[in-house]
Amino acid sequence: MARTRHLIIGGGTAGLNAITTIRQYDRGASEIILVSAERPYARMVLPYYLKGTISESHVYTANPTRLRALGVEDYLGRRAAKLDTQANTLTLDDDTVIPYDDVLIATGSSPVRAPVPGADGAGIYSFWTLEQAQGVIRHIRDGCSVVMVGAGFIAFTILNAILARGAKLSVLEIAPQILPRMIDAHGAQIVEHWLRDRQVDIRTGARLSAIEDAGRQKRLRLEGGEELLADLVIMATGIRTNLDWLQGSGVTINRGIVVDAQQRSNIPNVYAAGDVAEGKDLITGQPALHAIEPTAMEHGRIAGANMAGQPLAYRGSLLMNIVEVLGLEIASFGAWDSSAAEVMSATRPERPAYRKLLWQGDRLIGAMLLGPEKDVWTTNDVGMLKGLVQSGTPLGDWKGYVQRNLFDIKRAYIASGTTGRLLPQTVLGSPSVPASSVTVG
Repeated sequence: MARTRHLIIGGGTAGLNAITTIRQYDRGASEIILVSAERPYARMVLPYYLKGTISESHVYTANPTRLRALGVEDYLGRRAAKLDTQANTLTLDDDTVIPYDDVLIATGSSPVRAPVPGADGAGIYSFWTLEQAQGVIRHIRDGCSVVMVGAGFIAFTILNAILARGAKLSVLEIAPQILPRMIDAHGAQIVEHWLRDRQVDIRTGARLSAIEDAGRQKRLRLEGGEELLADLVIMATGIRTNLDWLQGSGVTINRGIVVDAQQRSNIPNVYAAGDVAEGKDLITGQPALHAIEPTAMEHGRIAGANMAGQPLAYRGSLLMNIVEVLGLEIASFGAWDSSAAEVMSATRPERPAYRKLLWQGDRLIGAMLLGPEKDVWTTNDVGMLKGLVQSGTPLGDWKGYVQRNLFDIKRAYIASGTTGRLLPQTVLGSPSVPASSVTVG
């Protein structure tokens, strides 16, 4: 009897979690083929690599020895070019044809640069791939001027590392506020003030019109005539899904590949996970793209389980963003910007601290908070508020207590039994298994 051939396209978080989950169940009974344009590594640790707190060797997540231990046949450095869902074959960029029984598409995203003249020039980096991170490390130096174009979550994940290397940083954001998809205007004002007090130049409503060479530097021209000179320019202006190669495949694509609760596309033996998968939002129940690490991990594990013959359904992914900048913790979860929710908010300007909770009845459906990392309650409350949103715990009379005491979440969290609701909610509904312990045989 022929062994089932599982094809995994993409060696990021989603792809590798799918592989380890398949092996967790079948212990080598199937064939697994991995196609990845890059050697597998963790994008989430690139800021630490830039800061110098980890070496390049710790960026990688699966070396050849590990892939052999998992019984994986790999095509590293190769890209998917064409998926034939009638013949069940994948053609690579070197014309190699790989047959499969089922396939997981986990090709992730690529950075999008600002559509201005000069944005694609040499010496301008996106910091989305290991190669881009290596370029930044080669060129950044103590005292140099860095201009970061974009002030979203991606930009803020590397802000600490840039400053730790002694650079002078300016941030340009076209929107009226920083972190426009993560926090509200009031929260953004607090963060902007925090950064300016620490000599970070923040410019919102800034429209870049061109980037030009200026000797060894770059000249950034802004609408209105202002100019900035930079030794290094980093683009953090968004990402787009890597799905163009699927044209003509018959796979249904909206913003991403539309998937069901098993991570299946409209074609039963074609799965999708991670940035490219448009699946259920845990809070709204509507299709959503969540290009975040936790969702990629969960998608990969659910897809891998179903590919291994374990019929598991996904509850839905929770939108969450957590970042720390120069000692200030910033976080948002779920429907943090819902216009239909009941809203409670409070500020402690002396800390500074701010939080906003969004309710549907007595259930917390979204939360946003910021405060000094050194404040124990800030760090603790990030986890507890996430737990309350994720579990959908009804707080009953404790809602009134929270309304009067927005900076005292712990009592309501414990009294509502939220921990007990969360403990059994592992993604696969079974005890966690360390990935390193999963092998063939």
